[in-house]
Amino acid sequence: MVRPDKERPDTLGLATQAVHGGNAVDQGTGAIRTPLVLANSYALPEDPSSLSWSQFDVPLYTRNSGANQIALQRKLAALEQAEDALVLASGVAALHAVFFTLLRTGDHAVVSDVTYEAVWRLFAQILPDRYGVEATFVDASDPDAVRAAIRPTTKLVHTEVIANPTTRLCDVEALAGIAHESGALLSVDSTFTPPPLYRPLSRGADLVVHSLTKYVNGHGDAMGGAVIGAKALLDPIRADAMVDVGGVISPFNAWLIGRGAITLPLRLRQHQANARLVAEFLDAHPAVAYVRYPGLPSHPQHDLARRLFDGRGYGGMIAFALDGDADLQNRFVAELKVITSAVSVGHDESLIVHVGAGTRGRAAYWPTEFQERGHLRFSVGIEEPDDLIADLDAALDAVAPARRPRP
Repeated sequence: MVRPDKERPDTLGLATQAVHGGNAVDQGTGAIRTPLVLANSYALPEDPSSLSWSQFDVPLYTRNSGANQIALQRKLAALEQAEDALVLASGVAALHAVFFTLLRTGDHAVVSDVTYEAVWRLFAQILPDRYGVEATFVDASDPDAVRAAIRPTTKLVHTEVIANPTTRLCDVEALAGIAHESGALLSVDSTFTPPPLYRPLSRGADLVVHSLTKYVNGHGDAMGGAVIGAKALLDPIRADAMVDVGGVISPFNAWLIGRGAITLPLRLRQHQANARLVAEFLDAHPAVAYVRYPGLPSHPQHDLARRLFDGRGYGGMIAFALDGDADLQNRFVAELKVITSAVSVGHDESLIVHVGAGTRGRAAYWPTEFQERGHLRFSVGIEEPDDLIADLDAALDAVAPARRPRP
């Protein structure tokens, strides 16, 4: 047995990495936790003439690097079992940083056609219109479709493990093979699948992106994003998107997220246990038109989910809709007393948002039931599952009293 050592994250289990990763005794005060350092400048050496004012390997200026940023990066690299990590101001800043740094005018990207809204707009409008970067949106769950979309100018394939909001899955390992065969990189947004649920780098991805605002922080009180992978890929992103564009995370947000990440393994376990019970309840209720949760046998990709996650869970995100119009969905949400109607995901509290029907923009690629009925995006929190189910049951009974659950 390898002796565990908190100075060597590779010798530690995930929960121990989450506690000790990036933490160190403060040399100034003796505090056993990395303190919050709000300084925007750090002391220079006696002769600073040889310094690069854009260097980021030591604290110099907080736009380049800071104590809390460095600590959080070390923790995230340990959790993802990666060589390096870069943290930025938000999840979208992290996504933009990857695309902005890696793609040039005339380059082409293959992008999952079910993706976060900001990614959709970046590749459908901003990058093509302003910078001449072309993109093809494809069904990332179909490796043949991804392969067919590859061009000689393709430099990047981008996808999500569990797609937002439809919960469609993709096989990261298969997409990595396709991207690398053509000389392209694979970036994966793993916000819905934080470690230990899934580690895309171990399946061949080149870069992993997280909105740290969500599960990693987990408390709904800080915003940040991360790009994780090999140092050789991250250093140009640091130089371009962080130092020169200025998408840096604040010290306070980095400190809050580092603190939140300590309990990620414990919280994720509860998120997933609750989500499974809630999904089973919704799936059995006659007032519910459809439920999309990878852990349900009724999910069209349940077999792939079982293979990808190998018993580690199926995430905490559910998409569903009631059998009725938009007014019914809204009245149902209004009846909820424990579950909060709000955007974002991965908080300690359960959050639900009603997204209306339609086929415009990225919704053109959503399943028919999403287009026709809209959907309720449900981020299941860590409350008592009986309370969540009772809240859902009471709200369903209030808006659809004639349809009680099947015995």
